[in-house]
Amino acid sequence: METVVIALGGNALTINGKLADARTQLRIIDTTSDEIADIINQGYKVVMTHGNGPQVGGIAVQNEASADVVPAMPFDVCGAMSQGMLGYHMVQGLQRAARIKGTKISPVAVVTQVVVDPEDPKFKNPSKPIGSFFTEEEAHKLEKEKGYTMKEDAGRGWRRVVASPMPKEIVELKAIKDLM
Repeated sequence: METVVIALGGNALTINGKLADARTQLRIIDTTSDEIADIINQGYKVVMTHGNGPQVGGIAVQNEASADVVPAMPFDVCGAMSQGMLGYHMVQGLQRAARIKGTKISPVAVVTQVVVDPEDPKFKNPSKPIGSFFTEEEAHKLEKEKGYTMKEDAGRGWRRVVASPMPKEIVELKAIKDLM
């Protein structure tokens, strides 16, 4: 059985670049899952991966907004939260699509960690956009108030950027290979 890797960008899981509520997120994923179920029915083994820029940015904002009630989680934990949420939704979407199409699959989501070089120069020059879009004025205000690094994003507005160092190792790689 040939393996196909399907990579979804985090923005592919939004509506016009805006974060979706859980129900809408599931509808977006259901559409994608329907197409993936068709690929599986053609005899392919599918491995999916996804981005999470908008989603992890949203979770970080939620953490900061509620920090006076519940302690905010560090950014790596927000990343794991977004992986878990999107993986959970993708598994649900694939289960629904498979049930409708009569496909027998057991999808599973894996939250992954990567090892990076702490001296990677990307830590000094953050460039990975996360979260929502802002006007230039809002972006500069966030830089001053929260210490964010903000950059203009392809003519679509300004976004917070974080470091995206080159992974040296995927901690869960053996488990992923075992699942495959």
